[in-house]
Amino acid sequence: MSAFDTVIRGGTVVDGTGRAPFVADVAIAGGLIAEIGLGLAPGKTEIDAKGRLVTPGFVDIHTHYDGQVTWDNHLSPSSYHGVTTAVIGNCGVGFAPCRGDAASRDAMVRLMEGVEDIPHPVLTEGLPWTWETFPDYLNFLASRQYDMDVAAYVPHAPLRVYVMGQRGANREPATPADIQEMCRLLDQALDHGALGIATSRSLFHRSSDGKAIPTYQAAQAELLAFAEVLRAKGRGVFQIVEDIHLPDANLDAMRELARASGRPLTFSIGTGNTGPYSYPRLLNELAAANAEGLVMKGQLIPRGIGMILGFDLTLNPFYTTPTFVRLAALPLAARLEQLRRPDIRAAILAEPVDPDPALVLGRAVRDFEHMFLLGDEPDYEQPPERSIAGRARALGITPEELAYDVMAEGENGGLLYLAMANYADGSLDAVGEILSHPDIVLGLGDGGAHVGTICDASFSTFALSHWARDRQRGRKTVADMVHRLTQATARVVGLNDRGELAAGKRADINVIDLARLGLGAPLICHDLPAGGRRLIQRSIGYELTMIAGQVVSRHGELTGCLPGRLIRAA
Repeated sequence: MSAFDTVIRGGTVVDGTGRAPFVADVAIAGGLIAEIGLGLAPGKTEIDAKGRLVTPGFVDIHTHYDGQVTWDNHLSPSSYHGVTTAVIGNCGVGFAPCRGDAASRDAMVRLMEGVEDIPHPVLTEGLPWTWETFPDYLNFLASRQYDMDVAAYVPHAPLRVYVMGQRGANREPATPADIQEMCRLLDQALDHGALGIATSRSLFHRSSDGKAIPTYQAAQAELLAFAEVLRAKGRGVFQIVEDIHLPDANLDAMRELARASGRPLTFSIGTGNTGPYSYPRLLNELAAANAEGLVMKGQLIPRGIGMILGFDLTLNPFYTTPTFVRLAALPLAARLEQLRRPDIRAAILAEPVDPDPALVLGRAVRDFEHMFLLGDEPDYEQPPERSIAGRARALGITPEELAYDVMAEGENGGLLYLAMANYADGSLDAVGEILSHPDIVLGLGDGGAHVGTICDASFSTFALSHWARDRQRGRKTVADMVHRLTQATARVVGLNDRGELAAGKRADINVIDLARLGLGAPLICHDLPAGGRRLIQRSIGYELTMIAGQVVSRHGELTGCLPGRLIRAA
């Protein structure tokens, strides 16, 4: 009788700790790693991994599958990229707690629609709303099965509106009684398995009606009260988004929260495309905080924060022009037919594109110096001369003309990639500097969100293929990239049973052909509730992905196996 359920035989083990890879067998029994070594006894199932990497499953601590987990069992696109654990509730947005009246539910839908670009019809048709409190929501998720494990933060915005009603939505100061009740509900949620609390104080996070997120400019005293709850419970994580890219910003407020809670705090970090750059100073502040004994970790996406632009997507360089607005509601084929007419093209190219000075996106999507053709084998680090602006200069035409014509090509229209941030001075060199800091983990893929704008849930595949294989300048080791995707992220959120290949740990495992590892082009699919549109990006090179010893993906195709469950924090 076999001692093991499965043995992954002879692979190059990258165990997640950051130590050098080594060749070994990995034995699995009862959903856990039973033994690692050479010449292990046979398993009931044998998997040949010679010449392949064997890594822990990736732990993505910044996703927005809060809606998708209620209607779908497959958390794609993350499940195509080696992710075996996803954390939801980030940025303080979500769907619980929420009162049962139509107005309260609609407010949460519009907030998620605005902050995370998930269309209103998708959410109104897809969400079953069988919960009110956060424990109710967790209980609902616990009744479902997935192709990865799911854990959840308590999102601050729904919590605030649930307690304060319209006052909370209007960002009025919380009273002592309001704060006491929010703390009571946070305490209750932690007892039911919430990972911690997530919030946003970013001016960019707005409801679809243009209103700032209810947590924007929330008083430090309100957040410190949450920190005291975490300290009293002795568990939980604080996740926060602040506008630390602004010239006078610093980490002082977050450092105070980490000190008050005595618990890990994680936040988003990156850099603008043009100077002056604040990230060197912020990294020094981060190092000082951790040297003090605090646990603060910056989350970085390892490439440009990228928007995908097209005539069938949420944004394009002409989406505010009067003629495009008039055509936008047409079915795609009819829309493209109109857009290809010379008179329509001439009209749109001549029309003003940003009549409202406050329309930040209206200006951002005209940044042709940082806009590129990705191609069928996407290239996320192209030199400035290959930008739309650079190509247009070489052709002797305007970048507007070139962008328009690319997006009007083909049966479904072409797509453009805009590196909105992290592309300092036309390269990813600054990203490489940030990645070298010991207190940086990989994240910010936003899987499940920005479905018609961003397709960054593939960042794990990019991190390994670009930074640990293809890039010559500033190349990282495979062991370091795997560590920042696995053990490092798992430990930030207290999931210490995974993220490492060691006896007794969860058998969440990837077998990867690093030589072949790569990304397909982003594709538009219409597979959300109400026929909603989203961007999907597939991968190659993942020979298999396991959750608790069960194969959920093989050669890039989902097997239909659903061993994933809600994780309740200890």
